[in-house]
Order: sequence, then structure tokens, then C-alpha cells
Amino acid sequence: MMKYELIPEQLLYEGVVEQYDFFKPSTIDERFITLVHSPLYWERLKKLDLTAKEIRRTGFILSEQLINRETCIAQGTIEACDFALANGVAFNVAGGTHHAGSNWGEGFCLLNDQAIGAQYLLEQKKAKRILMIDLDVHQGNGTAEIFKRKAEVFTFSMHAERNFPFRKELSDLDIGLADGVGDEEYLGILEKNIKSLINQVKPDFIFYLAGVDVLATDKLGWLSLTQRGCKLRDELVFSYCKQFGLPVQVSMGGGYSPNIKNIVDAHCNTFKVAIETLF
Repeated sequence: MMKYELIPEQLLYEGVVEQYDFFKPSTIDERFITLVHSPLYWERLKKLDLTAKEIRRTGFILSEQLINRETCIAQGTIEACDFALANGVAFNVAGGTHHAGSNWGEGFCLLNDQAIGAQYLLEQKKAKRILMIDLDVHQGNGTAEIFKRKAEVFTFSMHAERNFPFRKELSDLDIGLADGVGDEEYLGILEKNIKSLINQVKPDFIFYLAGVDVLATDKLGWLSLTQRGCKLRDELVFSYCKQFGLPVQVSMGGGYSPNIKNIVDAHCNTFKVAIETLF
């Protein structure tokens, strides 16, 4: 998608970041993929050996280039976890592939980057208790399925209830919103829940999926947030990360407004808010 090139360019143009703030992921250790996804699914995916039905479910035409892209995104999130531990926050300009489950791909997601990152932290004993905050307009069904029996990871998804995926998994906390929910109601629900969740879960690391498909302009989202409302959403998340001293890895998630400027502006605001709040 064009936004993956435009977001860094815009941040550099505005002087929000410098070129040295970016990193290029190294090659992933496949062991971290198979801690999250079934070895059989991963082997079949690598060999482009999914069935026609499975391929339709992903929304992609499978190719070696696409698999390389997915592993690059996953490794980017793994490395962003380490940067977040060192610096408080780190971003994957792509990522947020939360529809990929343990043995399936779905909705333009083949490997679940934040699930892989979370399991990496647990495996390497870099975190003991993780809170996944998924604020994409679509439920994080893959993430919920992967961690449904993992007490160390608490999954929280706040999404448009009637939107995709139409068969949802059970997160530790799901908040399904009615169509057309706008800034005031959305922010009120989020603020009511996020502080109590942190107090309840007591995480030592947070993953934030900051999809901007919650915007009223989005062609695939059924909520009605303004640019200001989306920015205030990010401020809420990052302010609580700061208040509780919690490192946070951010993946950008969805954004499908017809005007690419709406998407890029909203995603860039997430970077700006993180910098303004946490540094």
C-alpha cells in the first residue's frame, strides 16, 4: 500500500523524525514464527501450498515476494519490541496483521506480527505479562485465538461489532461498538476501560494496534471518528503508558479512506502524539 512509503516521507518532511530513527529489519528466526503459528501452516505457507479456499480467505495472490514481506513485517515488530524496551516506544510502519490465526491467514494477514512479538518477549524472558490493545475497527480475531489459553497475554479489542470478521473469536475483553459511534462516545468508553485494564492486568509491556480505519472517512470502517478524535484516542493510550511506565510497541493497522491524505495524516498523528507524550 502507498501509505507505507508516504508515512515515513511525511514524518521526515515535517521534521518529526530523522533518517537515523528508522531501522530495516534483519532476517527472522523462523522459530519465533512457529511459537505462534502451527509448523504445518508455516511450511505450507512458505511453499505457497495453501488451498484455493485458504488463499481466497487471505485476500492475496500468494507469492514468494509476499511471504518475504510478511516475515519482514514480523521481524520488524520483534525488533521494535527491543527498541521499545530500551526507549519506551517503537513503531512498525506496517504491521497490525491481527486476523492471522495460529493456522490460518485472513483479511490480508498471513502472519500475526504482534502475536509473534509478544511470544518473542515471553520466550526471551523480556516480559512476564502483556496487554494487547487493539483499536483497529475490525476485531483482532487471530490474536484472540492465538492467546486464548495463554494467561500471560491479555487481549483487548474495541471494534465495530457488525463489521468484519463476521465470525469473531473471543478476546479476554471485547467491546463491540454500534455503527456510527463518534468521538465522544468512543473516547468515553475507551477511557473508562483502559485504566482499569492496566490496573487489573498489571502488564509490563503493551502492544498497541493503532488502526485509523475508525475514521468516518474510511470506506471499510463503520465508525465515525474525526481526525481529532483519532488523535485523542492515541493520546489516551500513550498517556496511560507514560503514567504506568510501560513500554509500548505500535503497529499501524488498517486505514482505507479514499483520500490517502486522511490515512497518512492520521497515522502520522500517532507518531507525533507518541513523541509529544512519551519524550
